[in-house]
Amino acid sequence: MTINSKRIIRIAIIGAGRVAQHYKSIFDSNVVSDFKVVGVCDIKLVAAENLARHWQCESFTDLEEMLNKCLPDLLLILTPSGLHYSHALTALKSGYNVLTEKPVTLITKQAEELIALAKQRGLMFGVAFQNRLNPAIKCLREAVGKERFGQITTATIRLRWCRYQEYYQDEWHGTWSQDGGVINQQAIHHIDALNWLMGPVDEVCATMGNRLNILEAEDTMVGLLRFKSGAMGTIEATTAARPCDVEASLSIIGEGGVAVVGGIALNKIETWQFVEPQQFDNEAKDKFSNDVPTGYGLSHGQLLEETLERLRCGSTVAPVPAEDCVATGSLIHALYASVENGGWVKLADKPISQKLGNKSI
Repeated sequence: MTINSKRIIRIAIIGAGRVAQHYKSIFDSNVVSDFKVVGVCDIKLVAAENLARHWQCESFTDLEEMLNKCLPDLLLILTPSGLHYSHALTALKSGYNVLTEKPVTLITKQAEELIALAKQRGLMFGVAFQNRLNPAIKCLREAVGKERFGQITTATIRLRWCRYQEYYQDEWHGTWSQDGGVINQQAIHHIDALNWLMGPVDEVCATMGNRLNILEAEDTMVGLLRFKSGAMGTIEATTAARPCDVEASLSIIGEGGVAVVGGIALNKIETWQFVEPQQFDNEAKDKFSNDVPTGYGLSHGQLLEETLERLRCGSTVAPVPAEDCVATGSLIHALYASVENGGWVKLADKPISQKLGNKSI
């Protein structure tokens, strides 16, 4: 498909559930400009019709039919994680740019297949790891890039979110074939940020369980990491916090200083102290922190706006390209493989979970 250089970007959406409602709020907030939603698809026709009515566009239950009829410039994939591969494959094969919610796919090899296909066809293939665009995370990345921490000692992720049992009572949340547990559904955003800032990871060791919720996968995981740099890391992730989302934080400690980005969505600089202070440091907390209403944060809007602007300019390089996210999926598989194998696993061995993405379970 020739990239459309007109100002209005035509968007089609597959998936009309929980995440689609968040995207609806973003589009309605006017932070994204010059677009037109031309079609909404979902296997549940009523859900598709409700969203389509909002944008005064057509509703569908078949993705190929929507693509062939609506001819969008961009397909947003907002479906359950286990369907991302098939939906992206259909779109890319047909010549359409794709922005998919995380994860790229549940199985790493499938992600690599889609990335190769997108490159072959000259198409955009982006992923919604919107936390990379958070001002606080961008500030932290700049500090890491300038080596302000010196030799890094430890890095930590803490995700303390609340999901009650009804969250897992649909057809897919918490299942091995369509989702995984807290580490692949919620904490994947924070693992992506940690790997983006500190990676690559050399080896991991993890344990997991279900503390309060009943699901196939886990509601709680604790993990240890050794980075190639020699730094060590910890992961604490749970959806069994009560009574509400409490924290989503990432901290880095090194010989040159310490920083903690927290809030409920990696949205606030809570600690920013360095051995060799710079004038900018006094402003960091106020300048790069923001308040957010939910764990989604606020950066989806910026991600969408940048995606559309790049398409207008004829670029197929997404703000967060899929190829940059393969390492995140590999790290998730390594954590699960560690639990399954009962010990440390090396990323160089390309460990694969026997459960995540397994349709036979």
